[in-house]
Amino acid sequence: MNMSNTSNTSSESSHLTDYRRFFAEEIEAVAKLRTPALVEALAAVPRERFLPPGPWTVLAGNDFMAADSLWTMTTPDSDPRRVYHNIVVAIDAARQLFNGQPSTLTAWIDLLALVPGARVLHVGSGLGYYTALLAQSVGSSGRVVAYEVDELLAAEARQNLAYMSWVEVRHGDASAAFAETFDAILVNAGVTHPLEAWLDALAAHGRMIVPLTSTMPAMGTHIGKGLAWLLTNGDTGLAARVIGLVSIYSALGVRDDALNEKLGKAMMTGPGRWQAVTRLRRDPHEPSASCWVHMPRCCLTRA
Repeated sequence: MNMSNTSNTSSESSHLTDYRRFFAEEIEAVAKLRTPALVEALAAVPRERFLPPGPWTVLAGNDFMAADSLWTMTTPDSDPRRVYHNIVVAIDAARQLFNGQPSTLTAWIDLLALVPGARVLHVGSGLGYYTALLAQSVGSSGRVVAYEVDELLAAEARQNLAYMSWVEVRHGDASAAFAETFDAILVNAGVTHPLEAWLDALAAHGRMIVPLTSTMPAMGTHIGKGLAWLLTNGDTGLAARVIGLVSIYSALGVRDDALNEKLGKAMMTGPGRWQAVTRLRRDPHEPSASCWVHMPRCCLTRA
């Protein structure tokens, strides 16, 4: 046995562990995370496992408006330490598919208030990195069901997550009714409305993060801008509040063109209007001044 090589490998592994720990603490500070299990997940889950081989293409700018001319750069080498920063890394550079900014996605996950044993639905798993963070946070006593509409990505995510037996990866758009309920739902793609299947599957006191976005020709067909919402299934119905602006890939197959236009107009009314929203109504009612966006089967309202 080459003791020198063994020692070098052990040293490199230890160094990478230190990098992951620093990464976790940096994201904890930047995103103001309050869930200890999520911070530990950031330190434990190997991000490079859920990426194509390096060197990696990373997003060098934050403006998704010009979707066809994203400003990117390539890491100098394939050292895994390159990806342990608050950067957006390509999972398929040719198709301009990226895996999301850690500080943004973990801030969303943090709001889900995950606990050991929780049941989680993840819509839009990509190659599975954030699915792995969800799974690590709830532990092996929990359950995570992840959907990915892209068949190739779903197959890779399934392989990447095979070491987590409590994770199930499905190929599809997650629009069909569920036979189970979830304590937390993370929708990691832009939609025009929360699907009935998701709302029906949200357990009592469960939480859902859902980005409602509008697309415009200048943004390209696959990127939308809008607002991320936190929905909480409380004793008196679904509470709703805005958690921030978002630019994100549009979900495929579940968007409504009419609502896309309506959302765009509603967002033009400014933050005073959308920050006043307090709940999501599912009961039939006529549109009124209290409705921010009145949809066929649900309504974001301040009343």
